[in-house]
Amino acid sequence: MITSAVRTLATELTGDDLPAYVYDLPALRAHARAVRDALPPGLELYYAAKANPAPPVLRTLAPHVTGYEVASGGEVEHVRAAVPGAPLAFGGPGKTEGELRRALTLGVERFHVESEQELRLLAGVAEDAGIDAVDVLLRVNVPLASDELGGAALAMGGRPSPFGLDPEAVQRCLPLLSGAGSRGPLRLRGIHAHLASGLDAPAQLTVAAAIADWARKLSERHGLDELTEVNVGGGMGVDYAHPDRRFDWAAYGKGMADLALRHPGRTLRIEPGRALTVYCGWYVTEVLDIKHSGGEAFAVLRGGTHHIRTPATKQHDQPFQVLPMDTTATWTRPWARPAVREEPVTLVGQLCTPKDVLARRVQVPELRAGDRVAFAMAGAYAWNISHHDFLMHPRPGFHYLDT
Repeated sequence: MITSAVRTLATELTGDDLPAYVYDLPALRAHARAVRDALPPGLELYYAAKANPAPPVLRTLAPHVTGYEVASGGEVEHVRAAVPGAPLAFGGPGKTEGELRRALTLGVERFHVESEQELRLLAGVAEDAGIDAVDVLLRVNVPLASDELGGAALAMGGRPSPFGLDPEAVQRCLPLLSGAGSRGPLRLRGIHAHLASGLDAPAQLTVAAAIADWARKLSERHGLDELTEVNVGGGMGVDYAHPDRRFDWAAYGKGMADLALRHPGRTLRIEPGRALTVYCGWYVTEVLDIKHSGGEAFAVLRGGTHHIRTPATKQHDQPFQVLPMDTTATWTRPWARPAVREEPVTLVGQLCTPKDVLARRVQVPELRAGDRVAFAMAGAYAWNISHHDFLMHPRPGFHYLDT
């Protein structure tokens, strides 16, 4: 349900102020605190900044997270400026030499290395910069049985993948790492694996256990006493079809506490993104027109998927709430106000493409031109993944409520 603060602002904004993103920072703060409280004290919680890198969001999360996972040189610069001094872990494939050099200059604490070439490149950059020690986690495509990734909305490992190292490639990388046969600047600290997104708590715990067990066996097999960190990734499930069904952080926290007991002396780390911020954001817009075509109702809205690409990307209906607006006093046109009542309606944007659909054939009691629509769960992978300049419509406003 929409919070009262968001509803108030959504109805007070003028048409020219719409569309707008509205973020409820107190709601985000409360959710992040609840997540942190559900996790065992020794578990490190990094926020995947790619989900929503807005500085007010990053700063709101700061008291509740251990650090931030960044996945490009741009994110390194951006997050370092937004939350100075916060620990950063630099992941993502295809890191350039310039990105690695800048990350070292800015004091990035951890590098998630994706390939043997990247490892050699990082070593060379560190040596050129005169840096004696760089802490590395090898990102591994840990082999998993297909049923262990059951229910994944997006599988990124456990199968052929552009992400991370296959186990046999890890063997080739070990001699390049300090403490594992090399005197170079790169220090092996641990294993990183982000294998899937969209898993519920039991499935996440199964994957986490498999990663931790694999890392322990690698350490024992090669005598890697310095391998003391295991990052099991993020990907906690978010259900857009049922916004009230949230990831079971309490069960997950209990399971991770049990896993930590089975792996004494190792730091476990997670890096959720969407599951932390998705619920705090709303995309608010206005109904411009209601019309029928082929017996179906369509509501044309200001904005569209060039502002919030999430429903097009994930092929779902973005959950929304109608905010009725009494425009009787201002409706001066000499025709009736277009409306639909008690019938399914498809909500579309202003783009010249049939793919500009935010929700399809959703039953509504009433929807009229001039009403507002507030799309929920717009706090992650929304504005920041959208094709902003297509057709050159105005950009949305951004409002961060903190009262």
